[in-house]
Amino acid sequence: METRVPLATYLLILLLVFSGGSPAEARDAYNRRTPIVVAVEKVGPAVVNIFTEEAPRTFKNPFRNFFGDNLFDRFFRERTPSSAPNRRSLGSGVIINSNGYILTNEHVIAKAVRIKVTLIDNREFDAHLIGADIKSDLAVIKIDSKRPLPYVKMGRSDDLMIGESVLAIGNPFGLQHTVTTGIISALDRTIRAGKNQVYNDFIQLDASINPGNSGGPLLNINGSLIGINSAIYQDAEGIGFAIPIDKARRIVEDLIQYGKVRRGWLGVAVQNMSPALVQHFHLDRTRGVIVTKVFRPSPAARAGIQQGDVLLRAGDREIEDKSDYLRTVASYPVGQSFRLEFLQDGKKRKVKIRVSSIPQSVAAEFSREWLGIKVRNITRKLAGRYRLATQTGVVVVYVNPRGASGQVGIAPGDVIRRVNQSPVKNEDEFQKAVLEAGKLSSVVLLVQRGRAGYYVTLEP
Repeated sequence: METRVPLATYLLILLLVFSGGSPAEARDAYNRRTPIVVAVEKVGPAVVNIFTEEAPRTFKNPFRNFFGDNLFDRFFRERTPSSAPNRRSLGSGVIINSNGYILTNEHVIAKAVRIKVTLIDNREFDAHLIGADIKSDLAVIKIDSKRPLPYVKMGRSDDLMIGESVLAIGNPFGLQHTVTTGIISALDRTIRAGKNQVYNDFIQLDASINPGNSGGPLLNINGSLIGINSAIYQDAEGIGFAIPIDKARRIVEDLIQYGKVRRGWLGVAVQNMSPALVQHFHLDRTRGVIVTKVFRPSPAARAGIQQGDVLLRAGDREIEDKSDYLRTVASYPVGQSFRLEFLQDGKKRKVKIRVSSIPQSVAAEFSREWLGIKVRNITRKLAGRYRLATQTGVVVVYVNPRGASGQVGIAPGDVIRRVNQSPVKNEDEFQKAVLEAGKLSSVVLLVQRGRAGYYVTLEP
């Protein structure tokens, strides 16, 4: 049987022979070109190092010593200006098309005042932010080049197998283009980064993802892009996590087209089922969520959903609890339809429902219902009435004492400066941030009272 030797092998043999090497050495070099080597050669040029500068800021928190420095330093980085030099951080990214769009982690570029990208050939570019999404920890930045750039097409992650070999390329601790290998240890992992941020559907691997690796590509043995590495879970030792590329694909499309992610919304407020409610509705186990309010106009209202209905299934997924419901609905692109199964008046019903984005017409009502407060833009009159020490944020003018905000002590005259990690400068920004936070099970507010600031967590 005739054995065909690739042209590359002949060229390698000739090179080694004329340079003093033997044909046996040439074949040995060829045999050592494993799929991992080929994958690195294929994808390596599209992996970039990302360096960011963040203006130094400090923010005095009166509860810092009570709760511990680590908690606030790690998850909340609001600071006031100081004379210290800009903070610098590093991460990785992967070019996803020849026009210079780069996919990375949101936490890599968060609060950056300058983003610089270095390619494998040491060319440097200033990058600008296209869009970032804190809920998925993904961001897209862009560099402009006069000639086409090497890039990697996004693969698929719906067929991943536990135990299959993977490799990660990144910039750990500033060591450029470092390659690590491992296997997929688990799929659909849920990890928590702080009290308020939960990430779902992560890939777990046994290759370490260290600071600087974040944002780099996770590849299968064929060099296909199957995930984006993330070092968001800082307590991990000897393991790593990555965001599945199928999940990232829709996020990227929205960030490039809209600069933000448009998540699905049905227009209902829900709560978890208690054992008493399960017994009342004659369910076989604790599952689903009960509708406590239907907003109008909304997809739910048009579909005939009513207060007191129990939502059981969305598409092909059972709804386990409130967090699962919010995550499932938010995963549908705006405009997509799915079949919703629910219990109404003791009978199971199914309707086809089309998700939408949250209209601004319900924003103020949503914040009043969900948080139990009304806010206004800071005007000279309101600043004088409440003797405000800042012009940044929105001022609270009404608090429902029985609402979530009233229960934690928020009072009229308090100024809200951040919702989760989104800064708010006016009422519109506040409403938008609250609407986005409403897709989570809790929200963190940065509140200023006088000259002191503090964080509160609300779980409406």
